[in-house]
Amino acid sequence: MKRTLWVSLMILLVGSIALAACAGGDKGNPGASPSAEGSSADPSANSKPAKPVDVSFFAPQGKAPLEDNDYTKLVEQKFNVKIKWDLAPADALVDRRQLLLASGDYPEVFLEGKFTTTDILTYSKQGVLIPLNRLIDQYAPNLKALMEKKPYLKTAMTAPDGNIYGIPRFNECYHCQYSQKYWINQEWLDRVGLSVPTTTDELYAVLKAFKTQDPNGNGKADEIPLTGAPNKSVWNGNIDAFLMNSFIYNDNDKYLTVNGGTVDFAADKPEWREGLAYIHRLYKEGLVDKAAFTQNDQAVGQLGNREGDEIVGSITTALLSYLVNVWDDNVIRHKHWVIVPPLKGPNGVQLAGTSQGLGEFAFAITKKASEAQQIAAIRIADYAFSEEGALLSEYGTHEGVGWNKAQAGEKNIWGEPAKFSFENLPPQDENAIRNDSWSLLGPKDMSKEFRDSFASAQDPLSSKGYETRLALATKTYEPYAPKEFYPAGAYIRPEDTDAAAQLTTSIKEYVQSNMAQFILGNKDIEKDWDAYVKGFDGLNLKKYIEIYQAAIEKN
Repeated sequence: MKRTLWVSLMILLVGSIALAACAGGDKGNPGASPSAEGSSADPSANSKPAKPVDVSFFAPQGKAPLEDNDYTKLVEQKFNVKIKWDLAPADALVDRRQLLLASGDYPEVFLEGKFTTTDILTYSKQGVLIPLNRLIDQYAPNLKALMEKKPYLKTAMTAPDGNIYGIPRFNECYHCQYSQKYWINQEWLDRVGLSVPTTTDELYAVLKAFKTQDPNGNGKADEIPLTGAPNKSVWNGNIDAFLMNSFIYNDNDKYLTVNGGTVDFAADKPEWREGLAYIHRLYKEGLVDKAAFTQNDQAVGQLGNREGDEIVGSITTALLSYLVNVWDDNVIRHKHWVIVPPLKGPNGVQLAGTSQGLGEFAFAITKKASEAQQIAAIRIADYAFSEEGALLSEYGTHEGVGWNKAQAGEKNIWGEPAKFSFENLPPQDENAIRNDSWSLLGPKDMSKEFRDSFASAQDPLSSKGYETRLALATKTYEPYAPKEFYPAGAYIRPEDTDAAAQLTTSIKEYVQSNMAQFILGNKDIEKDWDAYVKGFDGLNLKKYIEIYQAAIEKN
């Protein structure tokens, strides 16, 4: 169960959750093509250099040597390159990168540099990182096509001066994009004679019924109508992540809103106050689990999987699997849980929290690289933006070991014919260390289209159909995404870096601390609201908004 859960949560560990999928190639041949219709393998590989190009790559140290890695050997042969690895411990990667850059003894290429937008601006202005525009235009047809297909990717990659200095790992995990979800116990709804709520008033009635009408039928007042957990323990487990979006948009991060390109702040608005008052009412009447503000993921799992009578009626979280076991087909408890779409609030607000599949920049080329090294590096990066390269880079070079071609009848999460599959693979030795892929290393195409080529069981309530279940649940959220939201790839100006870090930390802590106090009743929403809003003056909220406004204007 742990292994399967790890696979499902793999993208979250870097910023996203992996959807089930993969595939293609001649068994045992590291250079094999998946031979998939529409595959866009690198056409520029045919013009590889006459003699090998030596180039140094910076990357994290793994459990197996990268110089012996099958995917490394594949790209070295394919592009006539010899990679010299400059490796750093994964937990000290950024520190090691900073030391190299400060000393001037840095490599030609950062394969996995974890550059923020501010880092990109800083080192590009110093002339350390070179513009990639020409290289992408001439030698990266796959990346170029993806940027044209996904304009927000190009926008996020483009610095204020119009140049591109870094390439991210592009990760469009569909159910991660709308992860501020809410799940409810349909069996309990049936027992109290109510439907899945569609408004905040209906939710109140449902939770009240869960508390007072003994839906688990044991004659005890042991029901927990609504539980959750802090976001740091359970992904979007904090109850305001879902509920506040019925009053005002809550990004569950920086509390920023965007309207017509203008950045504003949500957590000091009257609508935020109204949302706090609603959540406080739920808590005051015993409809919210007192532990929801302190418990961790293990405690949540113990609540949901406890032996005997079920005691939880609903939960806010991206993944139902935090609460109940969805991995064992012999366990049926999870099967009566259903998704709750965004609720309409008293003023008609009905929004879904959303995010983009963009994070730090993995790849960058330094001024030390010669023209031949630049071309070789960009071709290697671009290959992972082809279907073939993404597949082999992420899941391994050997068909039948890390992936298979989908068989006739295998379908993806949308019920469409799949190209690749994880089915019928040999059992994996948990103690064995595979060294046939770069896995979560370097830039690559993990777009929705690529993920949608993977097979998933069609029964959403089966253990192998969990990804299908998440996709179908997420589809109910997509229509409620805000027209505008703060983009993931905003460029904080170097001169604003320190202020942005300090202000963001202090303002988020202030919002979250006061939110808990208002909900728990330690502060009175009527008496203490004005003082709470006034407190933002001392935190320089005006400067905070100005910094993030300037970032999206790229000036």
